[in-house]
Amino acid sequence: MASHQDFVDYVAEQLREAGDIRSRKMFGEYGVYCDGIFFAVICDDRLFIKVTPAGEAAFPHLPKAPPYDGAKDYIWVEDVDDRDTMTALTRLTCLALQAQPKKRRK
Repeated sequence: MASHQDFVDYVAEQLREAGDIRSRKMFGEYGVYCDGIFFAVICDDRLFIKVTPAGEAAFPHLPKAPPYDGAKDYIWVEDVDDRDTMTALTRLTCLALQAQPKKRRK
């Protein structure tokens, strides 16, 4: 089941205080970016945020699951109505991802 644009728009609205939130359709689902950093995916109308040590430490109660078959675990944000948690997790995740060395494409 593909995600619906209404859900993607709602998530982006909920995350507006985290930064410039953009989404991009990818393989029938959506990649989510904050200030140009790819940090999450929306699959089957569910939000999954990349796992970072900072995110895990701050939100150990949030479950982890793969967004699709064969994927690594992401942090699954079940309650997309909890704007404060989503915003804080997004900020922590993007700071951690921004600090990582850039991967070179071969």
